[in-house]
Amino acid sequence: MLVVDNEARMRQILELALSSMGHEVVQAADGVEALAAMDATRFDLVLTDLRMPRMDGMQLLRELRERGEEVPVIVLTAYGTIETAVEAMRLGASDYIIRPFEIETIELAVTRTLAVSVVQRENRFLRDEVSRGWGEFIGISEKMQALYRLVQQVAPARSNIFIVGETGTGKELVARALHQASGRSGLFVPINCAAIPAELLESELFGHEKGAFTGAARGRVGKCELASGGTIFLDEITEMPLALQAKLLRVVQEGTIERLGANVTMPVDLRIVAATNVDLQHAVESGRLRQDLYFRLNVVRIDVPLLRERREDIALLAQHFLGKYAGELGRPTPRLTRQVLERLEAHAWPGNVRELENLMERAVVLSEGQEITLQHFPENMLREREHQQAMAQEPGAPIATDALALRTHVDALEKRLIEAALARSDNSKAAAARLLEISERALWYKLKRYEL
Repeated sequence: MLVVDNEARMRQILELALSSMGHEVVQAADGVEALAAMDATRFDLVLTDLRMPRMDGMQLLRELRERGEEVPVIVLTAYGTIETAVEAMRLGASDYIIRPFEIETIELAVTRTLAVSVVQRENRFLRDEVSRGWGEFIGISEKMQALYRLVQQVAPARSNIFIVGETGTGKELVARALHQASGRSGLFVPINCAAIPAELLESELFGHEKGAFTGAARGRVGKCELASGGTIFLDEITEMPLALQAKLLRVVQEGTIERLGANVTMPVDLRIVAATNVDLQHAVESGRLRQDLYFRLNVVRIDVPLLRERREDIALLAQHFLGKYAGELGRPTPRLTRQVLERLEAHAWPGNVRELENLMERAVVLSEGQEITLQHFPENMLREREHQQAMAQEPGAPIATDALALRTHVDALEKRLIEAALARSDNSKAAAARLLEISERALWYKLKRYEL
């Protein structure tokens, strides 16, 4: 946060308020100092007075606009008029607050402005990534940011990759992102090993010559040959028969394939990206995956996070899918009500992103207005909130073993621990975060989620 005001006392008050929210604060006495600070540091938000020596707030806004800076700005002034408010907003101010003000007003404005800024930044990122073919590979959470960095880091290499994640987490999207960022000139060719009968999978992978088997009236190019120079994505590879895994191992080791019914081999330049939704070590130990093939393919492992592990991405994903399906129906994109967002963020998501997409498609089809409300969702989701509240009030109740009940108990326990930490620390967020051994930012997210 950058606080710009010629009054030292006001700067100190704002720094105390923002620091208590978990933000780092830099002070500047006027617009000139502010621009110098912005040359040295990237800020997430600027709070500025209007009347200051050397360069006032309006001049600062003009200069930021000319520079193309996208940092949000909140204007604070004791000399507010409708004309100055309009001019400040025209120059790009995100909010306008008249002094004197309550600290709660500042906290609310900062929280709201940062939330809008995150969505805008994510939208810009999405536009860039969609133009590069990354599609619905969406998220601003720490786990997704780590995933983006890993993809960018390993994509240019020739190394084979194993992607591991539950059904519906988006393993194929990660594979496509790897290919798009790799710079390889060939095609991205996906094949679902579980969806093709075992007797046809070999032909699908390696192709066949005319007459290679009954019904082979003409030759066919296999997926490995088609993907030469590019990437082949082998989804659910643990469903591939072991005999065929041995032939795939030869492709990995020698870089050649042999069509069914052919007597010659041909070279292929393949980058293999394999994926599974089962535990890899267990798959090897149980004999579902050859150990030698596992070691050849598992050069780099990428774990795709569960949707319930990145709940801060749920609103972005939901809005994206609403826009997608509303566009297909030729309708304007509807909005999600606050109640719906709360239910979505509290849901266990056993089906991950795919489940969320299906729910948003259903909501768009059933909606008639410009808002998505609770009535557009299945009955089981409507009952979840009441179930959570009941469990939170009964801490001694027996714990069920299904995933939904587990999530409910974990949420209820987490809420009680946060309340206890706040009570013990006299409501100091920084001290409570230290007691809980989490970051202040994580604590603020949980406070909002549990409405504390």
